[in-house]
Amino acid sequence: MRAWDRWNRVRLAFLRARHRGLEVDPHASSNFAVARYNLAPDASLRIAEGAVTERIPGRLHFILYPGARVEVAERAWLRTEVGDVHIVAFEGARMVLGPECLVNGCHLSAKSEVSLARGAMVGPGSRVFDSDQHDLDDARRERSQPVSIGEYVWIASDCLVLRGSCIGAHSIVGSGSIVTGEVEPHTLVYGRPARPRGQVGDRSKAH
Repeated sequence: MRAWDRWNRVRLAFLRARHRGLEVDPHASSNFAVARYNLAPDASLRIAEGAVTERIPGRLHFILYPGARVEVAERAWLRTEVGDVHIVAFEGARMVLGPECLVNGCHLSAKSEVSLARGAMVGPGSRVFDSDQHDLDDARRERSQPVSIGEYVWIASDCLVLRGSCIGAHSIVGSGSIVTGEVEPHTLVYGRPARPRGQVGDRSKAH
């Protein structure tokens, strides 16, 4: 294990030299060395102390376009055991993965802003988009609106969170749901589109 860690640290030093905007805290997991990085010259990716991922080469993808800013906060877990994790920030976009959040085999895409607060979880197969991704036609251009996922939110597997969505703290989004707008704090939602189905208590101690 020590040999792997030393190799990882050497590779991280190489990656930081290659990508000027890459900053990996010395106390983050050395396994970030096996991620795939595609950073534009003026993009910025910061991985903070205590952030972790698995040592599975090629499962974690960072794609940052010019001017994009991505922050992986303290003790965030980018889990790749069950599937690839894609972090995509387009030109000028911002993405924040908050402290102690869990991003588990999912796809996050920002053209404006995507933010996950402390302890938020996004499950396998789920996707978060803050834009339409393309123009609808020649008269209706692509639209982008920030997506906000509050503290201790749990987005279960195979969900779709679309532009302009704001999911309040301590809420749960059931598997296979599509979120298209505001979810009040402490609310259980599911369905296509997701609708309120019940109340949720304090999730700050839930695992």
